Amino acid sequence: MPNPPIEAVLFDLDGTLADTAPDLVGALERLRVTLRMPAIETGGLRALAGRGAVAILEAGLPELDEAGREALRPRFLDDYKARCWEASRPFDGMPECLAQIEAMGMRWGIVTNKLEHLAAEVAARAGWNGRAGCLVAGDTAARPKPAPAPVLAACERLGAAPARTLFVGDDERDVIAGHAAGTLTAAALWGYIPGRAEVAGWGAHFDFESPRVLAEFLDGQNRSVPDFDAGDAGDRATA
Repeated sequence: MPNPPIEAVLFDLDGTLADTAPDLVGALERLRVTLRMPAIETGGLRALAGRGAVAILEAGLPELDEAGREALRPRFLDDYKARCWEASRPFDGMPECLAQIEAMGMRWGIVTNKLEHLAAEVAARAGWNGRAGCLVAGDTAARPKPAPAPVLAACERLGAAPARTLFVGDDERDVIAGHAAGTLTAAALWGYIPGRAEVAGWGAHFDFESPRVLAEFLDGQNRSVPDFDAGDAGDRATA
């Protein structure tokens, strides 16, 4: 018997819903200027955006030790929050994907390891307040991803059964958390993923090349859902 149609979609934020790397890197560059440090090549920091401030500061302030970087983190975060939507944008096709999800009567929400006050600011500036059914952040649940707690909390807030929920993310932690929570899982290949070979080892049920392909998949799933067991990563499809 086929599984029932997917009724809700959960998205990671950084690297899945939106390309937030430019403003995170911008905050790091401004911090270096404030500290009178020389400019450095920041192109490689983009891949770290989904790992948060600690990873950005570690790679972007190699002159300092951990204690020195930690002391500067509040200044970095304050600056980032004030300017978090200057260069950040939803990924191409994501606005249309969200609109289609809503048009199909499905619910969607955000599950991120970003601090709640920062994630809420990004969501507000992106125009997602009142549209996202929930926002579960890194300091919202008892434990952040890869623990299942944030995913389960999001499902509860949406009133959606995990088995009828798809969790989409660009990091292995998203897939681990989704499996542990009992959802279907999907790798967002458009996000901050260093290489497709590594994604194959995550065990996601699905891979999607773009938000447009994800939207097409959801439309098809709501007509006829294949028999995937959310607890079994053995079945896997690429779109």
